[in-house]
Amino acid sequence: MTPRLQFGEAEPGVDHKRRPTAFGVVERDGLIACVRVTRGGGGYFDLPGGAVDGAETEAEALVREFVEETGMTVVPGERFAEAGQCFRRSDGTPVDNVGGFWTATCRDHDPAAKVEDDHELVWLDPHRAVAELRHDAHAWAVARWLRDRAKRGHTER
Repeated sequence: MTPRLQFGEAEPGVDHKRRPTAFGVVERDGLIACVRVTRGGGGYFDLPGGAVDGAETEAEALVREFVEETGMTVVPGERFAEAGQCFRRSDGTPVDNVGGFWTATCRDHDPAAKVEDDHELVWLDPHRAVAELRHDAHAWAVARWLRDRAKRGHTER
């Protein structure tokens, strides 16, 4: 299945392996949960989430990834968007992350449950997130979430 929107370009002659994924937007006090990832002397911001493993559903992957990356236990809400993102992972592997973007709510937060030491939970203003997220697909999804939220009558804080 080809996503409705594709971000990033596959490098000519390089196989960007399709990787099913799920990422989430959790809002608290006008800010959204993001992760600051620090690897190889550099850092970047991502939405929490990642690969769908084995027979997992996107919603199950979202719940697992949030715990691993942030220590938050989330309840998946609406799958509001889908997109693909071609890029090279930190280890140089070319991939095409394809999957859903979900709303979610935080049910619990236990920082000790986080297992990915290179990920740090940070709360960003959504507009800053649009400007600073590493992947164009993530920035687009947050902008889409903001527009959907505005259409539903939420006011900016």
